[in-house]
Amino acid sequence: MVRPKHFGYNAQTAGTNRFQQPGTQDRGVSTEVAQKALREFDAFAAALAAEGVGVCVVADSDPPKPDAVFPNNWVSFHADGTVVLYPMYAENRRAERRNEIVDAVVRETGFKVRRILDLTGHEKAGRFLEGTGSLVLDHTARVAYACRSPRTDQTVAREWAREMNYELELFTATDESGTPIYHTNVLMHVGTRIAVVALDAIAASDRGRIGERLAASAREVLPIDHAEMRAFAGNMLEVGSWDEYLGDFSILVMSETARHALATSKYKSLYASVDAVLAVPIDVIERHGGGSVRCMLAEIFLT
Repeated sequence: MVRPKHFGYNAQTAGTNRFQQPGTQDRGVSTEVAQKALREFDAFAAALAAEGVGVCVVADSDPPKPDAVFPNNWVSFHADGTVVLYPMYAENRRAERRNEIVDAVVRETGFKVRRILDLTGHEKAGRFLEGTGSLVLDHTARVAYACRSPRTDQTVAREWAREMNYELELFTATDESGTPIYHTNVLMHVGTRIAVVALDAIAASDRGRIGERLAASAREVLPIDHAEMRAFAGNMLEVGSWDEYLGDFSILVMSETARHALATSKYKSLYASVDAVLAVPIDVIERHGGGSVRCMLAEIFLT
């Protein structure tokens, strides 16, 4: 996780991210907004640690990077020791890629870097793939789901799948106005026992195929509607913890916004699919950044 220093509304991303909601005084970096976001971040990191989740927190740096709190868009760490660096749509987000963050992960978690897959050269050609925002990964079946958007180029996605030995499932998804969903991880989550997906947002030509592929993975498929998706009910992540009495156990992390938006029956299904649920309040980060808890977590797979 990257502790934000200059969090704020990013005008360079707003054109493709309909989840961002600036206030009249919040265009750009606002000291009050940044301070509120910092408090939300610290409380979130502390809540994870209290649940026994190992958290590597690295401080943001200058120059100002309003979206630095979302590291999963520029880096991913994989169980085979691969670190992937991704091409970013907004120019002011490219400065988020910092070697010292990877160094901190190695130092603090014991992750061993065996290969770096650097896809950032695609930026020169105007092709982008924003990490596990653009890609939702089924690590068990080695399937990568990706919805096409200005931030998710199918050429780069295919290169990623080839290099990482995943099968790629590309599809089209839009909001109710017909605007492409900017990141796959706001409409889909794949956990160990359950898959959450905004099926109605997926184009009719792709919907059956994606639904069937998720069902074939032996997971329960839990559909969410457009309103639940807008409340970030698709933007969650299952993480692992350990307890001396329980041993290994799973925690589903979501925001309070998502928790309150979910129908009771859907929340019960999610609760039953894991050992615990952690819902955290990150209203300011969600509203001004247009991303939620999953975007804030660059998970680390250790072997």
